Formats: sequence, structure tokens, C-alpha cells
Amino acid sequence: MAKRRPRLLYQLARQYGVQTSYYDVQGRRHGATPEALLAVLQALGAPVARPEDAAGALRAVRQARWRRCCEPVTVAWDGGPKIVELRLPAGPDRGLVHCRLELEDGEVRQWTRDLAGLRVLHRATVEGVDYVARALEVPPGLPPGYHRLRVALPGHECETLVVAAPRRAFGLAAGGGRVWGVFVPLYALRSARNWGAGDTGDLERMWDWVRELGGGLVGTLPLLAAFLDQPFDPSPYAPVSRLFWNEFYLDVTRIPELERCAPARQLVSSRAFVRELDALRRASLVDYRRAMALKRRVLELLAREFFAADSDPQAAFRRWVADCPGVRDYARFRAAVEHQRGGWTSWPARMRAGRLEEGDYEPQAERYHLYVQWVAREQFGALAERARAQGVGLYLDFPLGVHREGYDVWREREVFVLDANAGAPPDPFFTGGQDWGFPPLHPEAVRAQGYRYYLACLRHHLRHAGTLRLDHVMGLHRLFWVPRGLPAREGVYVRYPAEEFYALLCLESLRHRAVLVGEDLGTVPRYVRAAMARHGVYRMYILPFELTPHPKKALRSVPADCLAGLNTHDMPPFAAFWSGSEDALRASLAGFLRNRGWLAVPNEGTGEVLRACLKYLAASRARVVLVNLEDLWLETEPQNVPGTGAERPNWRRKARHALEELDRLPGTRETLREVDLLRRKG
Repeated sequence: MAKRRPRLLYQLARQYGVQTSYYDVQGRRHGATPEALLAVLQALGAPVARPEDAAGALRAVRQARWRRCCEPVTVAWDGGPKIVELRLPAGPDRGLVHCRLELEDGEVRQWTRDLAGLRVLHRATVEGVDYVARALEVPPGLPPGYHRLRVALPGHECETLVVAAPRRAFGLAAGGGRVWGVFVPLYALRSARNWGAGDTGDLERMWDWVRELGGGLVGTLPLLAAFLDQPFDPSPYAPVSRLFWNEFYLDVTRIPELERCAPARQLVSSRAFVRELDALRRASLVDYRRAMALKRRVLELLAREFFAADSDPQAAFRRWVADCPGVRDYARFRAAVEHQRGGWTSWPARMRAGRLEEGDYEPQAERYHLYVQWVAREQFGALAERARAQGVGLYLDFPLGVHREGYDVWREREVFVLDANAGAPPDPFFTGGQDWGFPPLHPEAVRAQGYRYYLACLRHHLRHAGTLRLDHVMGLHRLFWVPRGLPAREGVYVRYPAEEFYALLCLESLRHRAVLVGEDLGTVPRYVRAAMARHGVYRMYILPFELTPHPKKALRSVPADCLAGLNTHDMPPFAAFWSGSEDALRASLAGFLRNRGWLAVPNEGTGEVLRACLKYLAASRARVVLVNLEDLWLETEPQNVPGTGAERPNWRRKARHALEELDRLPGTRETLREVDLLRRKG
């Protein structure tokens, strides 16, 4: 009996999409422990308190699966046709199947089928009940979109969301050829005019500079709302929400209310304010608390000015709030966090449950958060529109998760698994595994709501991005879960409905005419990259990951459908990589570049090798080449060191040179001009 319980537990895990083992980077198999499986199953909602409950839970999940007449989501590639599986108790094959398909645009299509005429797919007997699965065909010719299919037949009714999607995402091959751009974290941009960190004005100037050199995009890290007081977490990959912008990046000098608000102008011109601004600008690290507190003093005055009188902007603002009802809820949440001086998990029960009332927050704080989102909408929208009109546009980043104490988890908690964290298994760099601290999405809960939350987050980014990076793209297929209370090394992989996620991505990418790039670095199963290629999601070709031990071919070939670069924000800059590499690797790569004509100097320096690598990538088939701005002056300090905390200045280090200095840096313009020429010539 003791052996049977784990076997049933493992069977139950597979029924819930939990992998009972995985292979590490060395190809070694790691089996999940019964304790980890039990914890993950409980987090998923399985009715198991102990291993002995596995048999009953297994019966329950099988019954629930067959009692569900059809799946909540159905994908129809390229307009169909599509077979919807109907699961029914076995019985007389008499009666009609009435189908009503409500298209996204309001059109209704109806048809009727004879139940006996539906092809039998398979049969099953579950707990003494016979079931039969039949094939209901949705006719071809569906327009791209989200459609509702309602099916009524004797004794049963069911409904499924039909996602009619193109099989491939939007690509540059049809609309823009080969482009290049520059990457830099927005907070790191220095300028003589910003308030201690880069802002939308600096981002626009950066875009103008790149565009003048022939580039087509500017890339940066996530620009989403963050906790910058109490709680405090400036990581761009732990946002308060994936639905709203971070007001830290607003260019206050461009806000119309500043011209009309005398108190704000007096404050900005005061000696103390100017002195504080000067200190923030001169600092080598971004001081988020001080800079945000200073900016907020002005923004609060501008918000007061904005709401003081009725005007045309006020009318437009009210229409926006009416069309975006979540923004008021978000503003109240942020105001409540400030009033309570803590995240939502420490709030009283009623507030934790999602109900906010008068007295739970300051009305002035609510108005502030409404106002800054309104301004952010204007500034980010104007910048994105201009960038799209002049080229491919902005390269934005879609983070995998959100802060556990943030708005999204509080309001949408039914789609989050609060008893686990996302992470990564042990590898040679992180021998104990990684616990990233944010709750993963529940694979079935997101389906049950028709991906409403996920789509809202995706559209928030695609409205502004010409290219969108999908953080940890493997998470579309499976994600490493670390149950609360267990070490990261005991986590397990949980599967996700990848086909449905790709359908959403392809459809939204085409509608917004935005390129998708999947972050697929590290140990990634082959089927992930195969799916990316099948659906037109570009992979990443990052040079240090593409080195080979072959003495005559140091680098793997650059594929066409990829974004190519020398590093990412989680890696050392090129100069640090080069100086820290072994002599054999340096010799192999230098010889490879020399043999292909990109490196002519016999005793090459770091700068020459950097330029040779960039030229090699620029001349490649890669659709997109992204140049790290800091590599151009041979920066050695990274922006982030994964697995570290307060001991490192992660997400805080400013660029060594200001925007005003870029044209004076030796070789900077020349290198990018050469990249541009090679991109155009091929």
C-alpha cells in the first residue's frame, strides 16, 4: 500500500499538468519529491491534504474532465475549420445539436447538426459512467477575432471561446526588412535636463539620435508601475501592475498644467528644489525614493490645478476614465497602499478581499494616481505614435510576473497561485535554484476567464510597442513552480496551454502590427523554439550563448527570424565578458572574425573585437540587431546581477555618459553608421 500512494500521487500530478521529472542542463533527470508534488497540487486546488487522498482526487478530476461538455477555449488557426470536442454521457444518439456562434463584431452564425451524425472520437468509462466524445465541426471562414460558440443539445449546454488567429505573428519580412536599434534602460539615461533619472523626454531624444543614424528602434526595460516608497521595490520585473505606467518616468516639464500652475513653477525654481535636482543629476546611482518624492511634490500641485476647473482636457479625462474603468480601481488601490503604509496582504480582511470604501484611502491620493496615469497615457502614447510613424518604433519588455503585493494580484487573484512562486531549477550558476518571488498564473483559471487579464496586459504593451520582448518565453509552455515553504531546488514544472497563448499572441501581434521576440536564453527544450518558429515569434541570438567549442567555427550561424545582440541586461557588458574570457575562447572568436574579414588588427583590442562582432551581426540575416548603448564606450559594470540583492546596485546604475556627450564619444557614431550600412546592404 505504501508504494501505491506515491504512484497515484504521480498520476494525479500528471492529470493537473504537473511534470513529475525534468532534465537539467547536463541532461540529468531530476524526479519531483512527493512533498513537492503534494504542495503544488494543493496550490492548484486539487482536493488533497495528504498522499492518501490521491485516489479520491484522481477520481474527482477525471469525473470533472468528462463532465465538462467542452473546453473553455478553442483555437481555430487561419479561420478554421475547427473540431470542438463534445464530451457527453453515452446514451441514445437522438436529438439535434443547436450551434450559435457570436462573432466579435456582433454577427451571429447559427447551424444545426444531428447528434448521431457527429463522429465519435473516443469513449471512456469513469466511475461506472460511460462517456463518449464527439466531433463538432466549426465551419471555416472565421474572421480573425474572439468569438463565442454556444452549443445546446438534449440535456446539455456548453460554451467555448473560439480564438480565430493567424498561425504566424506579424513579421518584418512583409513590412520592414532588417532593422537595428539601441538598447538602454530608461532610468540609466543621463541628461542635463532630467530630474535624476531618464524620462519620456530623454527617451524621445534617444529615439531622435538613433533615427538620425539610420536606426529603427530604441529598446528599454519594463516601464510599468512600481513601489517606490513603502513598500519599496524598483525592479522593473516586479511591477505593481502590468496594466499601468510608472509615473517615475514622466517628463514633468512637458505637462501642460505646469504653465498654468504658479505654485508648481515657484517650487521648481526655488533654490532648495534646484539644489536637490542638481544632487540627483550628479549622483552615479538612481535614488528612486528621493527622485520620486521630489517629482511627486510637483505632480500633486499639477493634479490639483488640473481638477480645479472644468475644461476640455477634463472632459477628455472623464471619457477616458469611463472607457477604462480599471484605472479608478487602480488609483484607489495605490492610495490605500499609501494610507495603510503597506502591501495588501497586511490589510484588514475586507480590504484584502478587494472591497475599498471611503476612509480606506485619501481622496487626494486617488486623484493623484488618476492624474499621473492620464499624463503617462498622453506622453507614452505620443512618443509611441511618433516612433511608429518614423520607423519600427519602441522595443518594450513584457515581464513574466508581477509583485505579490501589487494591484494585479490583489484584484485578479483568482488567476494567480498564491501558494507558490515562479523560479528556475538549479544550474551551474545557481546551484540551489532560483525563487523569483512572484506568484505564477493558474493555467486553468486564465482559461476559465477567457484570458481577459492576460489580454489586457498584452494590449497595454502592444498599443505602444513596435517590437515586444516576451520575458522567459518558455513560460508559455511550462513554468518552474516553487511551493511556499520549500527551497527552490525542490520546485517542479507546471505545464501551460501553449497553443492558446500563441493564438492570443499571433492575433494581437497582427492587429497591432508589432514584432514579437521571445527571450529563449539558457536551457530551453527544443519544442519551445520549434513552436516559436512555427508561429513567427523571433528568438534571441545573444553572442556569448552562441559560442561553440569548434576551433574553426566559434559561433553558430545567425538565423533570420531572430533578434541578435551581444548581451542582455542580466549579463556583463561586452568589455567585461571579453576581459573575463579564457585565452582559448578569445583566440577562437578573434580567429573566426578575422577569417571572415571583420577583424583586421593582428593584436586586437577590446574595441576592435566589439566592432567586429557588431559588424558580423549587422551583416547577418537577423531581422533585428540591438546594440547595447553602454557597449559603445566599453562599459564593464552590469545593470543587474541575477541572484543578488541590496549588496549590488541592481536597476540603479546610471550610464557613464550623458545624452549630450554621445556625439563626442570617439567612434560611437562611426560604429553605428557602419552597423546601419551593413544592415541596409546585407
